[in-house]
Amino acid sequence: MLIVQKYGGTSVANVERIKAVAERVVRSAREGNKVVVVVSAMSGETDKLINLAHHLSSNPNEREMDLLLSSGERITSALTAMAIGELGHKAMALTGRQMGIITDTFHTKAKIERITGERARKALDDGYIIVVAGFQGITEGGSDVTTLGRGGSDLSAVAIASALDADRCEIYTDVDGVYTTDPNIVPEARKLEKISYEEMLELASLGAKVLQTRSVEFAMKYGTPVVVRSSFNDNPGTLVTREDKDMEKVVVSGVAYDKNQVKLTVMGVPDKPGIAAKLFKGIAEANIVVDMIVQNVSSGGKATDISFTVPKTDSGKALKLTEGIAKELGAGGVNLGEGIAKISIVGVGMRTHSGVAAQMFEVLARHGINIMMISTSEIKVSCIIDLKYTELAVRVLHDVFNLAEVK
Repeated sequence: MLIVQKYGGTSVANVERIKAVAERVVRSAREGNKVVVVVSAMSGETDKLINLAHHLSSNPNEREMDLLLSSGERITSALTAMAIGELGHKAMALTGRQMGIITDTFHTKAKIERITGERARKALDDGYIIVVAGFQGITEGGSDVTTLGRGGSDLSAVAIASALDADRCEIYTDVDGVYTTDPNIVPEARKLEKISYEEMLELASLGAKVLQTRSVEFAMKYGTPVVVRSSFNDNPGTLVTREDKDMEKVVVSGVAYDKNQVKLTVMGVPDKPGIAAKLFKGIAEANIVVDMIVQNVSSGGKATDISFTVPKTDSGKALKLTEGIAKELGAGGVNLGEGIAKISIVGVGMRTHSGVAAQMFEVLARHGINIMMISTSEIKVSCIIDLKYTELAVRVLHDVFNLAEVK
């Protein structure tokens, strides 16, 4: 088989861990597989580089940041190739440019447009294990290095697997697979044998940190089977794949939470057509992702309040931009609300079972947890709550939907 294996920062945190990864990779190759390895920067390296940049500039140039941050993965890829070579197997390290990962020109959050992969295909045919520096690409024509955003090595791995028509993509991390919730909060959380692309996409976007959201989108679009496993043991992981009939038997598959949220409220917005479009168009053009949106009933048909949530990392940028737009719209002002979290339940079984949202709201109310905002889809229900109740909400929801029991 052709297998793509991705190893995260904790899996390649030091020389000993890189040696362990090399042994696992070579073992897979000796079983007769062609192997492409995608690596992240060593644990903590990216944060060190970011800190260095901020010591020199309060607002570092994004182009230069991409060039800087891409170096972490290049170091790991070269070291991993060396370790594989010491085990007697040919290995070749490739940067994003050498792999042919072509992206758009949006620095720090670039999107992959295509992958040529010609050099990798030839090297695989010549018996090499390929080690690719994840998280990075190159603009058309090779003019600038770009990075794919936090967790971008997951996206690199899935995209490469799709481009090379790999049989599967294995994501190695420091956990055994995808759990019903965070085992650090609920020790009884259960590892899932398999999960649908849609459920995994919702869990990833709602705060579960096992897989990057964009990598799941890519896998779902191209039907790439993804297995989440631990690099610290040989336990079977969780298969992320297309939905099957058995999955609908389980109403709720997992509980996710996200503490990286802030709420912006634009007050006294004129209640007339086109106002919301102008507000959110300006925010979208700044590449800020808006999650929940709530518009209050207007007072006398004249003015209303619009609230929405964005990632905490974008709060400063979003606040400044929203204040400018609000002024143009003639709104009364903008309020930034911090100290909030998003709590969510996810499951494809919600499509065929009624009353799930009501059950969620009831159990939160029973424990004195107030709901500020609500968002729903076919397979998830999300609420914004006070940050201090996050762990309590996770525990009681995990319990009420019996997620610790073997189905």
